[in-house]
Amino acid sequence: MTSFTDRTKASLRESLLDAAADLLPEAGYAGLRMADVAAKAGVSRQTVYNEFGNKAALTQAVALRTASEFLDGIRQRFETADGLLPGIHHAVVYTIEHARENRLVAAALGTEAGEDLLPLLTTRGEPILSAAAELAAEQYRELEPGLSAESAALLAETAVRLSLSHLVLSTHSAAEAADAVTAVLAPAIRQFVHNGVKR
Repeated sequence: MTSFTDRTKASLRESLLDAAADLLPEAGYAGLRMADVAAKAGVSRQTVYNEFGNKAALTQAVALRTASEFLDGIRQRFETADGLLPGIHHAVVYTIEHARENRLVAAALGTEAGEDLLPLLTTRGEPILSAAAELAAEQYRELEPGLSAESAALLAETAVRLSLSHLVLSTHSAAEAADAVTAVLAPAIRQFVHNGVKR
């Protein structure tokens, strides 16, 4: 059973993450001040430092929490899909549509203040990419048992990278992006499954 102290600490952490997530879309990374996060959460600035250490760690924690929300949504799409390709299609559509509605992600992709948040999705986005690819690979193997672990991992990372590319440079609707991703992956899935059966 979780102790009162643990619950209080978790609640404080969530409050600080909420405050930072509210401030980041307009302030961006450069404009975010720990004092402002503290004021919004109703605590001292030292409390924010005690919990996260520095602004970079706080911002990374916000990004990872946002990513976990996306991963929950993606998992739900796979769990209700009637096959691997439909699951991938639903997951890509959800990812792109939800990202465009999320204030933090939308700011990173489309506002001047949020430009310095973009590396959290791209050049410094390895933890998020890895978590998404790992989840996707698990779902791929559940929906298509003929895939080896290696094949599922390669397909999942490819799908995540393609989805991220469509998200960062938005030239198509979410459905069109999902059509493109599944069109690329479909022959690869068939080939991997065929090779797996042969062995």
